[in-house]
Amino acid sequence: MGRRGLALILVLVAAPLQARELRVCADPNNLPFSNDRREGFENKLIEMAAADLAASVNYVWRAQRRGNVRETLNAGLCDVIPGIGASLEMLATTIPYYRSSYMFVTRADRQLSLACFDDERLRELKIGVQLVGDDGANTPPAHALSRRGIVGNVRGFLIYGDYRSTTPQSPIIDAVVRGEVDVAIAWGPVAGWFAARSPVPLRLTPTPPLDGPRLPMTFEVSMGVHKEDQSLRRELNGWIAKNESRIAALLQSQSIPVITQ
Repeated sequence: MGRRGLALILVLVAAPLQARELRVCADPNNLPFSNDRREGFENKLIEMAAADLAASVNYVWRAQRRGNVRETLNAGLCDVIPGIGASLEMLATTIPYYRSSYMFVTRADRQLSLACFDDERLRELKIGVQLVGDDGANTPPAHALSRRGIVGNVRGFLIYGDYRSTTPQSPIIDAVVRGEVDVAIAWGPVAGWFAARSPVPLRLTPTPPLDGPRLPMTFEVSMGVHKEDQSLRRELNGWIAKNESRIAALLQSQSIPVITQ
């Protein structure tokens, strides 16, 4: 072997392999899900998956507002978005990694024990409910209350919250703690995560899985990838299926309510 051949081999051996990178689109200020300090449970989940896939995580931070998928993943800025509804059709979704429900949240010392939207006490109690906006695209609990004519005693809390706060989604649970509302109806992860950090004990009760035949309250959550990236989808599916117990332990450690049936 000549000198040039030997030199080429030495260069190839010495050159480091290119590290794999997983580009992740996430909200920089959206606890309990994610933030730019990587404190959210979805930060922890995606970084656990990336470590097992021998990849480093490169975050693309973008507030998760309407149009987020179109402007980030589908625009080629990232490879995956965690925390996507399993039925969303504008991207390819993995198998679900958890299933949760909206929750009735009350102070434990009130002993209200609310469990359904037909409870007549809801017509008199002060109710906090999450809202998306004023164009009719609201959360299922908001629609469930409205269809029963329960509106005058309802206080809305925008799911985007005050982005100047480090916990934009906490006010609906804070209102229960302070007695400003008697009951909040909030998405499970929001309810569970903030309730676990409450200075007073709170009671969480899942809403019924359906309100009528067409208004679900329970949803499966997946990761989303490009429709064309079936290789990554298969890889993430395999990781989720193999790590069900680790994912469950992570969710439990983060006080995320999980509906198993």
